[in-house]
Amino acid sequence: MTVVLALETSCDETAVALVDGRRVLASVVASQVASHAPYGGVVPELAARRHVELLPHLVDQAFAEAGIGWAEVNAVAATATPGLVGALLVGLTTGKTMALLHGKTFLAVHHLEGHLCSAQLTGGPPPETPFLVLLVSGGHTQLVRVDGPGVYRICGATVDDAAGEAFDKVARLLGLGYPGGPAIEAVAGSGQPRRFAFPQGRVRRRGGGYEPYAFSFSGLKTAVLRCIEALQRQGEPLPVADLAASFEDTVATVLSRRSVGCALDQGLSRLVVVGGVAANRRLRQTLEQRCREEKIDLVMAPLAFCGDNAAMIGVAASQRLASGCQSPWTIGVSPRLPLHEAGSLYHPQPPF
Repeated sequence: MTVVLALETSCDETAVALVDGRRVLASVVASQVASHAPYGGVVPELAARRHVELLPHLVDQAFAEAGIGWAEVNAVAATATPGLVGALLVGLTTGKTMALLHGKTFLAVHHLEGHLCSAQLTGGPPPETPFLVLLVSGGHTQLVRVDGPGVYRICGATVDDAAGEAFDKVARLLGLGYPGGPAIEAVAGSGQPRRFAFPQGRVRRRGGGYEPYAFSFSGLKTAVLRCIEALQRQGEPLPVADLAASFEDTVATVLSRRSVGCALDQGLSRLVVVGGVAANRRLRQTLEQRCREEKIDLVMAPLAFCGDNAAMIGVAASQRLASGCQSPWTIGVSPRLPLHEAGSLYHPQPPF
């Protein structure tokens, strides 16, 4: 066994896991939704304070769930980037402290690399490289080509809002509360997804034409707002379910078309989908249909590991540990670090 204790505190989910390679021994997640809902979004200082309060109890809970102690742990890992600086500092400082106290190796993990590794938690064999990843979450929407562990190339990304951010903003416009993804999905099921035609956010190139794999969701959000205003001027009852369904269908169509198109252009026969928005039912159904039509193998992260969690951080750390990597004790946090620079968090020599 090579057991990693992993901490995830990049935003508003406090999570702890114990993993042995790709085997999850324990995974606990404490949601802060109730704390942030009154504000309509995440309050960074509040998130950091809740991490401080929750982490010690979650660590104890994870050990109890796994039925092991510190003697069986080989390394400690914590998310170092990207995310909210205060929140990241809580997890990184806690992880370093525990590693020092118990004489364990420490690894700082890139949050997005963790999401990429969440597709390995299906219980079956990991997807074979090369493959394309659609990483779609509250803060990120990217198409990433993966040619091996730590070998990443960004093929497309959003130029403004991430898909999950658009869900939150549109849910607020519709009076559905926070977080937006589950709230919109809950009402969209009874709506007509083709009643309203919303723009699909194409991104123009400087020299003319469009970027084929870039995303833009800011205009979609604005289009929903304009539609709501027009309906209100007409004095009609707001068709919330139809608006939610039409918005959700537009997002699913954009993500599936561009990700499958990118995989085909890259000559890849496998598409991996990860991130919090990957839990959306309409998106999963749309991707399944399009991949089936184009004969592309589709691998989706399990629903339990789509959102922020520490198990994916543990798997990413285990891969780095297996290649002889460790993080220096001087490593700090960063609100944003490109995915292709994830290797800069490590060095091959012992940090002492």
